[in-house]
Amino acid sequence: MAATLLSALLVEILIPVAALIGMVFALIQWFLVSRVSVGGGQASINNGYDQSLLDDEEGYDDAEAVALCAEIQNAISEGAESFLITEYQYLGIFMAVFSVFIFLFLGSVGGFSTKWVSCKANPSELCAPPLANALFSTVAFILGALTSTLSGYLGMKIATYANARTTLEARKGVGEAFIVAFRAGSVMGFLLAANGLIVLFIAIVLFKLYYGNDWTGLYESIAGYGLGGSSVALFGRVGGGIYTKAADVGADLVGKVERNIPEDDPRNPAVIADNVGDNVGDIAGMGADLFGSFAESSCAALVVSSISSFGADRDFVAMSFPLLISSAGIVVCLITTIFATDLFVIKSVKEIEPSLKRQLVISTVLMTLAIAAVCYLALPSTFTINVVGHQPKVVKNWKLFFCVGSGLWAGLIIGYTTEYFTSNAYQPVRDVADSCRTGAATNVIFGLALGYKSVIIPVLAIAVAIFLSFSLAAMYGIAVAALGMLSTLATGLAIDAYGPISDNAGGIAEMAGMPHKVRERTDALDAAGNTTAAIGKGFAIGSAALVSLALFGAFVSRAGIAVVDVIQPKEFVGLIVGAMLPYWFSAMTMKSVGKAALAMVEEVRRQFNTIPGLMEGTVKPDYKRCVKISTDASLREMIPPGALVMLTPLIVGTLFGSSTLAGLLAGALVSGVQIAISASNTGGAWDNAKKYIEAGASDHARSLGPKGSDAHKAAVIGDTVGDPLKDTSGPSLNILIKLMAVESLVFAPFFAAHGGIFFKWLNI
Repeated sequence: MAATLLSALLVEILIPVAALIGMVFALIQWFLVSRVSVGGGQASINNGYDQSLLDDEEGYDDAEAVALCAEIQNAISEGAESFLITEYQYLGIFMAVFSVFIFLFLGSVGGFSTKWVSCKANPSELCAPPLANALFSTVAFILGALTSTLSGYLGMKIATYANARTTLEARKGVGEAFIVAFRAGSVMGFLLAANGLIVLFIAIVLFKLYYGNDWTGLYESIAGYGLGGSSVALFGRVGGGIYTKAADVGADLVGKVERNIPEDDPRNPAVIADNVGDNVGDIAGMGADLFGSFAESSCAALVVSSISSFGADRDFVAMSFPLLISSAGIVVCLITTIFATDLFVIKSVKEIEPSLKRQLVISTVLMTLAIAAVCYLALPSTFTINVVGHQPKVVKNWKLFFCVGSGLWAGLIIGYTTEYFTSNAYQPVRDVADSCRTGAATNVIFGLALGYKSVIIPVLAIAVAIFLSFSLAAMYGIAVAALGMLSTLATGLAIDAYGPISDNAGGIAEMAGMPHKVRERTDALDAAGNTTAAIGKGFAIGSAALVSLALFGAFVSRAGIAVVDVIQPKEFVGLIVGAMLPYWFSAMTMKSVGKAALAMVEEVRRQFNTIPGLMEGTVKPDYKRCVKISTDASLREMIPPGALVMLTPLIVGTLFGSSTLAGLLAGALVSGVQIAISASNTGGAWDNAKKYIEAGASDHARSLGPKGSDAHKAAVIGDTVGDPLKDTSGPSLNILIKLMAVESLVFAPFFAAHGGIFFKWLNI
């Protein structure tokens, strides 16, 4: 095999340097956001600008509004931090218990032996003992869980730090507010991408000190990093999703439908809980989710390549190819961000969505060039990839360019398709809005139809990427295609986090009594944010499909399964049960949101009915009571669906064996992707159909409005039904398919050695 152009020493320098560049850039963005003051006094009123800000509404006091913004921001931040700390205490117990499971299950494979054993690939060499693999897999699991936890927490902190600042900047113009929201999103994006990369790289370097030349054992133990990241992401997504939607549904049903008061009206007792939910669900949950995707796709690529010629030749540079792709992505995203914040400044509302979409295009084009450079410099001209049950596949380095590129461009196609089906700038959402003329029933029918139809193009894009990647480089090609889709993670997260920050900014503007012009600007930012959030969910689901398939390939290799034949009864039983799991999981999460929302609705009604002067605005509602209801309900309700996902692979693999588990993973993947895309896009379309009517920006929209009209009430009901679809069930499903796959990969040696107890008992 020919040598690579990069040296191992240079790779060991480039990867951490790229991560440090990402961290420094994030800190610079945070500093620029922090220059917007939220304190009291005249300086804060104008934020360092000489020109007077909006103060032309009768009875409006700018100094009082600024003080209110600071007060509301603190309440949201305290509520989000309180929830996450409580959630992380639960997760700490889970991590401790599951760490013991990993150690005991994997250690039992070799009878907890500490003796080095002959390697499977080369019996003349010695490989690490099973006990060491159990220990290092456990350590990697803990590292992944802690990094995922940190990613979610940091995202929440910057979002709650920037929401009121976005509101205050909206007094000067929509462009200034956009930059603050986007810079804050960038802080989260770059910190998450950089932290995930640097921790994974350090873990590999430290583990290598023990494993030496046992590269297969090294990278199989590193797979625990992905399991830890996705385990935390599951509970973060489900718990955060239940929290935010319980508050949102309760606030909407009682406030907007029954009491006919505006969204985010300070008289609504659930309004603070609603804004807290945006941060713990859409920020912390999404951050942990995409970190999990990054960790799992990296681990899948490393595991598959460790049994290829890269591992056999101890080629550290070629083995580091997945990490070099992520490193190049950080630099590309840095350049892309400058286009949004410095080179193309937003001057009007109509430029917001084009600017965000431009980010996707610029990052994709630049990343394509970066991929070509990395393939040329970090890969030998020819190498082989081992395929279980088949002859090794000879691959040329230019083929990996097309593998990574197919994932990257499939992500762009998914993003644009999601935008088309969820943005009210296009006909599908306007058709949904128009259906509200005849009531909520037709709105629901049109929304469901839109969601089902929106699945077609993303699935075809994923299918093309899978076919091309597998044809060129087998399962390794699919693993790096997933990395290609996630290579612009920092930009994707910045765009996604921008949405909840803008949503919070609009809520703060309403609660603080800001002038109508300010609320118009924050509403415009929020409307674009809904679309970008849907795009982010599309990326997460698309990458989950590729990641899960790559993990599936790594599991099959590690478990020693030569062929997965779905016609055989063991595999087919797993296939059909696996296809059922996303429905079971969705039913659990939807019902959990319903139960939590019911408690919230009753509490909001109670306060409106029993607190004198609440509707008149002369007294404040009990916000903390609603926050407590959402917190308690979400922490209680996240456990059953989480247990379903975590326990299913262990039970199936132990009782029915690796072949049945392989069928289960395939069924869950195929079914879960379809449901996730449909649910997310249906909910996003209903949300933006409602906002389309509320904004009244066109003659058609005005004919359906104004707020409080029958069509608007029908749109609110559709939006309420869609909330748990787009923010709880849909986004959580992509974690289901990834987590079951990576858990199966980690426990594969145990299933191969001791699995299939039930079939062995029946002598089948």
